[in-house]
Amino acid sequence: MVGRALDLEAVQAFVLVAELKSFTRAAEAMGSTQSAVSLKIKRLESGIGRHLIERTPRLVRLSSDGETFLCAARQLVAAHESALTAFTTERRRLTVGISHHIVGAELPHLLKRLNSSDPTLVVELRVAASREVLAEFDDGRLDAAIVLRHDRTGRQGEVLFTEGFGWISAPDFSYAAGERLRLATQAEPCSVRAMAVKALDDAGISWTEVFVGGGTATIGAAVSAGLAVAALARRVAPAGTIDVGPQLGLPRLPSREVMLYTTAADAPARAAMRLLSASFRAMAA
Repeated sequence: MVGRALDLEAVQAFVLVAELKSFTRAAEAMGSTQSAVSLKIKRLESGIGRHLIERTPRLVRLSSDGETFLCAARQLVAAHESALTAFTTERRRLTVGISHHIVGAELPHLLKRLNSSDPTLVVELRVAASREVLAEFDDGRLDAAIVLRHDRTGRQGEVLFTEGFGWISAPDFSYAAGERLRLATQAEPCSVRAMAVKALDDAGISWTEVFVGGGTATIGAAVSAGLAVAALARRVAPAGTIDVGPQLGLPRLPSREVMLYTTAADAPARAAMRLLSASFRAMAA
């Protein structure tokens, strides 16, 4: 039996390490250091007499006791946040724009994490092309923008990670030498479309558009149906699809930095942005 009260910050650190699978990302989300987070968790383990996290140079995972403790730890952190905001009637809004080329299947987990960290925060999420997101950010309509960087501008932002692109298609997609490569793309002036077309033109590969989508979800559907090949970030490619670039002899696509731009100034908004930044870095690891 535990003989003393649990350190809530240590429990929060444990939950973040478990969810982000990284001491570094957990520290980033908490505005702390990796060594401080590691020390908190060691003290937590000592206090409850259980080994919670398996540490290796390349992998962070929960022990069996850690798996057992995680649900209760989440409930404790959530109850603490709920108690802190029991008399709060004001709800703050954080408006974030994200490029649709970046949004993947992890989005529900990301939104849940943001809500758990601050139940009073209303997150307004806008998903669009990078240039549209940046236009809204420059006009002051967004608190933050997470976009692909296709050119160097004067904006001061933070590099979250580097996104790798591939020629994504269904495994049974057929393409023979001499044929025009069937493409699924975004409508112009999509920068990823321009990147793909330039790569094909520079390599002397003829192509034809057979599907024009209204976002990566629709492009992914066309790819999954075997209609075409598409230039997509490998991280967000639909389940069951593959990168056929090497086997079809298609040119290598350049990678793109994913940038975070934000004007968030108050402490709660900065905390939310730290969590958002750490979560995206963890998803790309």
